[in-house]
Amino acid sequence: MCPYARFQSAMFDRDTLVVAYDQARGEPRGARSRKADPSKLNLGTCVNCNLCFQVCPTGIDIRNGLQYECIGCGACADVCDTVMDKMGYARGLIKYATENAMLGGWSKQQTWRRVLRPRVLIYTTILLIMVVCMMVSLQQRKPFKVDVVRDRGVMARVVDGGKIENVYRLQIMNATESLQRYSVTVSGLPGLEVTSDKQIEVAATESRWMVVRALLPADPTEPGSHVIKFRIDSLDIDEHDSEKSTFIVPEN
Repeated sequence: MCPYARFQSAMFDRDTLVVAYDQARGEPRGARSRKADPSKLNLGTCVNCNLCFQVCPTGIDIRNGLQYECIGCGACADVCDTVMDKMGYARGLIKYATENAMLGGWSKQQTWRRVLRPRVLIYTTILLIMVVCMMVSLQQRKPFKVDVVRDRGVMARVVDGGKIENVYRLQIMNATESLQRYSVTVSGLPGLEVTSDKQIEVAATESRWMVVRALLPADPTEPGSHVIKFRIDSLDIDEHDSEKSTFIVPEN
């Protein structure tokens, strides 16, 4: 489940900036002509045009108070200001404000001074640190990754000429936005080499598996497990990666 609502409820308080309707100024609402004096009609400045409700993308009436469906887009505030202009009333019947600001009748300067309190500045600092860390991690990420797995379906075996062959499966993950070509080499034992296809092409943002056969000459090598290293070089960019594995020399 998305934790966004939990975070929002934990950070929300009476000084949180939201889209708010000035009920004291707007009520009682009702239609009237432009030349009419609302005080003589015992009406507030809301002309009950319902445009704030009509332009709301979530279909709520902000005049009923803040609701969880509100996404804070401010469309209702914008359309209300146009109506206030036509009627000759002051703007701000619907505006960005806080609960305390609406109850206390604060000015815009008083509201913003309260909004920019230590709590908000701490949250902003934490958010900026997270953004910087994300940007640094994106800058330092490798353009490709490699995973080496011994092929368990093929055991170490002796082939023609007494040479010893081990089979591996390499997964190359291309993290770039273009097709890349890679070459594979192996080291760790004297004379060890790759005898299968040594190059592979991987499409942008995709991964491919390739079978790699490593062959060791019939030189006297101690039976058992030996650590070897596969090196994968990109032929299109100046980058490489390496992964360790084991080479099995069977007993005679």
